[in-house]
Amino acid sequence: MAVNMNIDSAKQFILQNARPVDLAVYRYYFENQSNRTVIAELSKYQNKDGGFGNGLEPDFVNPASSPIATNDAIITLYRTKALEKGSQMVKEIVKYLKSHDSFDEDKKRWLFAIDSNKDYPHAIWWEKNEGDGISGFNPTMSLAAFMVCYGDGVSVYKDIIKEGMEHLQENEDINGDELKCYLLAYELLTQNNVFGIIDLKHLETLIRDKMGDIVSKDIDKYGVEYVTAPSDIFSGIYPEFITPEIRSLMDAEKAVLHNLQKEDGGFDITWQWYTQYPEFEQARNNWRPRVTTEKLLFHLMT
Repeated sequence: MAVNMNIDSAKQFILQNARPVDLAVYRYYFENQSNRTVIAELSKYQNKDGGFGNGLEPDFVNPASSPIATNDAIITLYRTKALEKGSQMVKEIVKYLKSHDSFDEDKKRWLFAIDSNKDYPHAIWWEKNEGDGISGFNPTMSLAAFMVCYGDGVSVYKDIIKEGMEHLQENEDINGDELKCYLLAYELLTQNNVFGIIDLKHLETLIRDKMGDIVSKDIDKYGVEYVTAPSDIFSGIYPEFITPEIRSLMDAEKAVLHNLQKEDGGFDITWQWYTQYPEFEQARNNWRPRVTTEKLLFHLMT
């Protein structure tokens, strides 16, 4: 007889431990709460320049605005159907992205890691060091699509989307986080009927192909090692990208979720910071309810 994850215990863990912003997302999905609460909680992380920071992404607590934290906010708005043209929050995001703060004008990419991250507790991958702070098209692809759909749609963002399409087609070292940016870009462009920049059907095909390479087929690593598991992508969103192969892996992951659920009802993260900051434990505590919500949404996907 199959053993399922304990849904009630997972919900109790979230209710008792989630940050208000993550609790608002949980309540949107599971308690029919308005997305207005999500917007109100997100606004606490938005700076005067329109960008997001202040530890919204728990693995770096830099108060300054960053493209990554801003992308994280856009994802939250998208998944809770709160990404509304003309809303104050969206206008402010447009203002930040249009300023090209933390944007490499030569390479036409938003930075993955910004210089000031080093001044605050952070995971090692958020250090720019001597590099250019760029990580493929993460988060550039989704931010460019956002600007085309909700900003002024100027040619530079259209060109970025075209270049991003070529990058996805020509590179084999795309990782799960980067692919999520392509997924969001596809959704934004499709839902806003932006069909004239790239062939969206071709983008859909490319994403499906990459998905088969990126999602780990080693079930024993799910929830244990830092690999891309089906639940890392399909937590209540993007159902149209579930292929028969991915469906099989989803079923396999669902079958082992009960083994990964902790005694307190929550799920854990699979990474460390690899820096000396004791704040890692707080970041882990912030992540766990968020990850647990994602596991619940994944478990309930049909």
